[in-house]
Amino acid sequence: MLLSAIVSLTLLGTILGLLLGLAARYLKVEGNPLVAELEQLLPGSQCGQCGFPGCIGAAQALAEGSVSVTLCPPGGRAVAQLLAAKLGIEADLSGVADNVPRIAEIKEEICIGCTRCFKVCPTDAIMGAAQQIHVVFREACTACGKCEEVCPTESVKLQPIPATLQSWYWNKPTGALA
Repeated sequence: MLLSAIVSLTLLGTILGLLLGLAARYLKVEGNPLVAELEQLLPGSQCGQCGFPGCIGAAQALAEGSVSVTLCPPGGRAVAQLLAAKLGIEADLSGVADNVPRIAEIKEEICIGCTRCFKVCPTDAIMGAAQQIHVVFREACTACGKCEEVCPTESVKLQPIPATLQSWYWNKPTGALA
């Protein structure tokens, strides 16, 4: 009795697994490969600063040609140049600010714990509760600036990421050395 139940469930699982595998192979929807390549060039922070809910939406709009290659503020000039080269178009980079990587920082001495900052954070990088001091998780912060805009006491500021052994890199030599 027990053996027949085990055999029947194993057989049923095997048949359904094969059917799912065949359905995945034959009913696969082909996407635009350009969208995937453009998404790989974007920072992938899903911050929404470009006006799209994520980098995949921005990549789709870029592939359609409905937006400029300068749409990504966190990517700056370097990402705009890569996107323009990939799409084969000329880009006016005069209005693109090339910011250094930044992160939100909360001044604890003036934070009143109003909870406005972590309610607007798209990546849940801020932790805190009402009437308590808030803290920023550095790994999750995308420096979108939404928390800085809503803070009534101006205790949230976007600061440049300090150079540490993990974040410092050696610049490539330029000119005659290259």
